[in-house]
Amino acid sequence: MPMPRIILSLVGAVILLTVCAYLYAHHNWNPLLQGTTIDRIIVEKSARRLSIWKDGKKLKSYRVTLGRNPIGPKQEERDMKTPEGVYKIDSRNPRSDYHLALHVSYPSEEDTARATERGVNAGFDIMIHGIQNGGGWIGAFHRMHDWTAGCIAMTDEEIEELWRVTPDGTTIEIRP
Repeated sequence: MPMPRIILSLVGAVILLTVCAYLYAHHNWNPLLQGTTIDRIIVEKSARRLSIWKDGKKLKSYRVTLGRNPIGPKQEERDMKTPEGVYKIDSRNPRSDYHLALHVSYPSEEDTARATERGVNAGFDIMIHGIQNGGGWIGAFHRMHDWTAGCIAMTDEEIEELWRVTPDGTTIEIRP
């Protein structure tokens, strides 16, 4: 094989690999039907899994990333931990610094009381969100390590689906 043909084959293989990786990283597997709504979200921190439920039936699971210090419950502001407990989705931010954001009702009264006992602030602004605006190209590869300040992160395509099916007031249980 002449040298230009080898180079052309290598360039073609790299382009094909890049396209396949991009499609994989941005594909929403088993999309939910339009009109679907959920009534519960369960996050299993140790499994890096967020599952959505309706009437006691699991509809779908997503792989997620957590705060940079994921072991144990959030105890104070800036500890980089994702909270543990039962909360609600109490608002949403379509103009977040991250692609869409569902706000979790952390801290609860108990979280605040525990932090106050220790003389610290419990923290705030815990969200389920997509990738930082402008970085969505990374897609599923964001899952290579925990990177948030305590939030739960998904791909942009996944948060778009979760945003669509999750009414305000939905219960979210975050487990160890």
